[in-house]
Amino acid sequence: MAERTTVRLPAELLSRAKRKAAAEGRTLTSLIADGLRQIVAGQTMQVKNRVMPRVSKARPGLMPGIDLEDLSTLQDREDRDYVRRMGSAR
Repeated sequence: MAERTTVRLPAELLSRAKRKAAAEGRTLTSLIADGLRQIVAGQTMQVKNRVMPRVSKARPGLMPGIDLEDLSTLQDREDRDYVRRMGSAR
């Protein structure tokens, strides 16, 4: 027979638990009960394999061919990049 009890949880934790239970199509009670069963049984939480972000191999400095003193060429390059991005957004 199930018993009732009162548990005080931080608001953020409770909110996250409710969202997780809803996403899994289950009740908050069943989510809490399963979590407690794992803890009592001594099971550790399953951690998903973490994917490490790729590390940039870019070197510092400007790209070859970029001259900060040549403003018209910089503007032309920026305009071409803008047009290319707008064309691929369609």
